[in-house]
Amino acid sequence: MLLLTGCAVNPVTGEKQLSLIGEGQELALGAEQYTPTQQTQGGQFYVDPELTLYVREVGQKMARVSDRPDLPYEFVVLNSSVPNAWALPGGKIAINRGLLVKFDDEAQLASVLGHEIVHAAARHSVQRMQQGMLINAGVAGLGFALSDSQWAGLLMGGAAMGAQLALAQYGQGDELESDHYGIVYMKKAGYDPQAAVELQEIFLEMSKGREAGFVDGLFATHPPSSKRVRENSKLVNKIGAGGYRGADIYQKKTAFLRKVQPAYDAHDKAMKLASGGNMNAALKKVDEAINVLPREAMFYSLRGRIHQELNNPDKASADFDKAVSLYPEMFVYRLHSGLNALALNNLSKARENLTRANEVVPTSIAFLRLGDIAVKENNRKEAIAYYSKAAESSGDIAEEARRKLAALTQ
Repeated sequence: MLLLTGCAVNPVTGEKQLSLIGEGQELALGAEQYTPTQQTQGGQFYVDPELTLYVREVGQKMARVSDRPDLPYEFVVLNSSVPNAWALPGGKIAINRGLLVKFDDEAQLASVLGHEIVHAAARHSVQRMQQGMLINAGVAGLGFALSDSQWAGLLMGGAAMGAQLALAQYGQGDELESDHYGIVYMKKAGYDPQAAVELQEIFLEMSKGREAGFVDGLFATHPPSSKRVRENSKLVNKIGAGGYRGADIYQKKTAFLRKVQPAYDAHDKAMKLASGGNMNAALKKVDEAINVLPREAMFYSLRGRIHQELNNPDKASADFDKAVSLYPEMFVYRLHSGLNALALNNLSKARENLTRANEVVPTSIAFLRLGDIAVKENNRKEAIAYYSKAAESSGDIAEEARRKLAALTQ
């Protein structure tokens, strides 16, 4: 067995650490995974582009004072109610709207973005990848189930890796390191570092109460602890509290988000009702969401899925078409549209949408159904290629693909 060894200096701490992945690979990995990973976590919050611009400004202000200011940092707001934020290698950072509504001011936003900047600058996710490579070399091709597994297929290849990197839990050492240098960056950028201590205190209290949403989001990936609060307080006492808070500007920039929050609350309730099998009540709730914010694609996609469950494929088709028209780049809307079109035997529409979905985020269910379309069109060679791809995943979809592949190659 060939053992690869490498050593490098942590760009943030100055300490030596294992390095199997070079900076070029690190940057390429983040760039390749950023869009697919965004899409597996809700997609972009496109209905309020000004909010993303604001988050980007705050993020870049923090990135400029970091230990790796030359990384190609990007910041995006994701359309998810789950309170979370994450960083991919190379400074590709995302924050969910579900976390933004919890902040009181810009300094608290800067605290979370600074924390994620340190994860990227200190190569924490690369380190986790390397540990994974050492332990389980060769598992990268396996599918990774989306959280909404009742409705979605399995992610394939790179998209799976990106989702795992974004959602994996950080160790206490990485968290303390990101807290420490994030606070240092806040001070350098002119923000009040006391905001970071306040947030950790709030998160610790929420974790004790097991607050819904946070358990699956921020607390799962960034576990809070009394030690983090103590260490943060100690550092702020040392470097000095005081600085910009930006409460007024923050409230102004998030005013639209707060205004439309009832629409997202109704959507989330509809999702819960649908998951429990109460489709008629779910339909009423998602209609409430659409009435408040009729340009949100997510609402039409959910209503389309509810109509599918109620055996109304034509109504589902109209809703999926609407979702795709509002956010054509979003893979999951194309996926649902394609699967529904196939059920209606509209093969050309199904093929187009499933192919477009796979171009952004490849899923085993899309490969499987593209194989079915190829069979219907008597294209044996194409069907074998699609089924072979679906068979690379795991679970029921892979088994079905293998059965169909065997039938074609006998």
